Amino acid sequence: MNIYHGSKAIIDKPIYKGSEKTNDYGPSFYLTVDLDAAKAWACRNDSLGLVNEYYIDERSFKNLKILDLTQKDQYSVLNWLAILMHFRTLSKSFIAKNRQAIEWLKQFYINVDEYDVVIGYRADDSYFRFPTSFISNDLSFDDLEDVFLSGHLGVQYAFMSEKAIKLLKYRRTTECEPAFLGRHYSAINKASEEFDESLNRPRDSRKTYIFDMMREER
Repeated sequence: MNIYHGSKAIIDKPIYKGSEKTNDYGPSFYLTVDLDAAKAWACRNDSLGLVNEYYIDERSFKNLKILDLTQKDQYSVLNWLAILMHFRTLSKSFIAKNRQAIEWLKQFYINVDEYDVVIGYRADDSYFRFPTSFISNDLSFDDLEDVFLSGHLGVQYAFMSEKAIKLLKYRRTTECEPAFLGRHYSAINKASEEFDESLNRPRDSRKTYIFDMMREER
């Protein structure tokens, strides 16, 4: 299958743990099978970016240890959220205010370092307010799940190990079309609208919030 990495540079040799350590699944090499998503990411700073294309034989996945967080029968959004909170930088005030909820969430954490590839939802800054609002008990679990099940976040592949990265075969690098300039910011605006709509709905007693989930375990 073809898989893509949006960037400002040609990357003919994928970099082991080349990303920021505060990315969704920690330091890794992040890719997507969605070409348009890679282009939008590459052009996120109002300048034309590049898409590096690779090929990986899907049969080789059987030799890798893969954590696929999109498998809803095996994993919950809470697993994804616990991993996200483990790696993302949170303000001291947020941690102080929500310490109990953050601690409770840790039970759902999965050590991604034990895997070669992690497949999961993408949570760029435009959608980061959804999980933090859930932790703050302002957004229900129902609404949080809706965001993920809608597919708006997209799916990314994090190649965690050197073993996995060596299976990527570089094919080409292409420049993005001008039409992708600003598309990333359109997604941000859409996320903000969805967030405001979710948060402005009257609080529904039939929905489950994180404090409800915490009380059930006491």
